[in-house]
Amino acid sequence: MPVSLLGAAEIRRLAAELDVTPTKKLGQNFVVDANTVRKIVHAARVTASDRVVEIGPGLGSLTLAILETGASVVAVEIDHRLAERLPTTAAMHDVPADRLTVIDADALRVDDLPGEPRVLVANLPYNVSVPVLLHFLETFPYLQRGVVMVQAEVGERLAAPPGSKVYGAPSVKAAWYGSWGLAGTVSRQVFWPVPNVDSVLVGFDRDAEPRGTEEHRRRTFQIVDAAFQQRRKMLRQALAGVLGGTAAEASAMLERAGVDPTLRGEQLTVDDYARIAAL
Repeated sequence: MPVSLLGAAEIRRLAAELDVTPTKKLGQNFVVDANTVRKIVHAARVTASDRVVEIGPGLGSLTLAILETGASVVAVEIDHRLAERLPTTAAMHDVPADRLTVIDADALRVDDLPGEPRVLVANLPYNVSVPVLLHFLETFPYLQRGVVMVQAEVGERLAAPPGSKVYGAPSVKAAWYGSWGLAGTVSRQVFWPVPNVDSVLVGFDRDAEPRGTEEHRRRTFQIVDAAFQQRRKMLRQALAGVLGGTAAEASAMLERAGVDPTLRGEQLTVDDYARIAAL
């Protein structure tokens, strides 16, 4: 039998049964619209041959939409009640037991995923979305692409190009791993409870080859953090603490990297930062 999806009434019934009151802290705004979860899965280009890792499955509405394609899912859930219940919900919706694996853990502490999933799909809360994404991209090099639903502010920053108003350290760090772009908007009305912020889908495709070693990445991110800690200062001032100790020494190093010392951090690409870090 084909996998069936959760409806709004069933989601509310499950929440009541588990005594789950959606909380802002865990970002528990549950999606109650089948078209929306199918839209996310379509944007992630999930096929029956894929193994997908889903972060924060909650009550399982997006999980079932992924499983509907024939793909298998590794779901990482921090709420013990939800993690324990998800396999039962999946079985009730005609999911074969071997297609779903649930990891009851904080996503920021997960360092192993069974089966090496290549696709990431998630509905992430504002306060952990960027740290979780960067942790997964750093820890699991076999992740090749993904789509996440996040608050509009977060998604726009992740996908922002250099020089734009919202370009920041998360933009550069995300770009270290590959290309990012907005993949659609999501109505507030598809959530329960209805949030007071807009949401978007943001997708990524990992670069075919790593941009650098782990040591190079750490050094690059150190320089990025310094550059954006003082957004209004020229690079020769903002980076003095991590490039030689003085503005003059930082200027000399920046010039060696082919970067104008009078620029500001938000004007540089990830490749610019990587060149500086390679000195």
